[in-house]
Amino acid sequence: MDFTDVSLVALRVFREVAERGTFTAAAAALGYTQSAVSRQIASLERAAGSRLLERRREGVVLTAAGQVVLRTGAVILDQLDAAARELAGLPVAGGTVRLGWFPSAGAVLLPRAISAVRRTHPAVTVTTREGSTPALVRALRAGTIDLAVIASAPPFRPPDAETPALKLETLAERSLMLAVPTGHPLAAYDAVDIGELRGQRWIAGPASSGELLMGVWPGLDERPVVAHTVRDWFAKLQLVAAGAGITTISASMAPAVPAGVRVITVRGGPQELRRTILARLPGRLPEPVALLAAALRAATTELPLA
Repeated sequence: MDFTDVSLVALRVFREVAERGTFTAAAAALGYTQSAVSRQIASLERAAGSRLLERRREGVVLTAAGQVVLRTGAVILDQLDAAARELAGLPVAGGTVRLGWFPSAGAVLLPRAISAVRRTHPAVTVTTREGSTPALVRALRAGTIDLAVIASAPPFRPPDAETPALKLETLAERSLMLAVPTGHPLAAYDAVDIGELRGQRWIAGPASSGELLMGVWPGLDERPVVAHTVRDWFAKLQLVAAGAGITTISASMAPAVPAGVRVITVRGGPQELRRTILARLPGRLPEPVALLAAALRAATTELPLA
């Protein structure tokens, strides 16, 4: 493939499609029509002489050739962006780390790690973005973030089957717990049996393909009554405090619960563990990225164990 025949627009569109997972989402993010996105991808595939994306009902998947083009294209785009920033007098990309994180990681872990980096290495700039684990994995592959803090539930499979395999480091493995209003009958106990969760009103995140219904205790032997559907974890906990229902919570979030919420454990059924994982592409880490990774490890050791 001769990259002299490829437009930068096509490369940016291709990276956006790879990150977003669909032509429709990429078009919305870029402000393009879907047909314009399709034309850019078609021009890139003609230049490559190979199909770069496999179209599936649930979205697109990179072919082997697509992975090569994405890796090479991401380097080209990052170098051009770094040059543009330097010419504009902004900090160069070498001092910037782009971190992605799943929602509940932003409650305690993320602020502690970023605060530590700012205190010990003020020249390092950390930018962050929130997203679901599948979205963050796509962003890593697309080269738009350097590190991702993602979540994993049993049986703890790799987050994707693409190559090269991501480098995964378990930062923490914690028990899933239950957040209940302080005035709720369950709040009188430190631990409750799973059978006592029948008939409860749940506060959960919106269900999506390939992801768990976050907020409902796994393995209930009934169809859960979801009284409130909320994506934001702090909003969930505020609803719990208001007595609107109960929700699941990672033990690591216990320090962030508001007044009016009690965190308890659940007995019976399979042990529900959740892992917080640091994910990245293989290869040597630039120093700023390594510094943030070390800060995330250190911050994790300060979080509650159960």
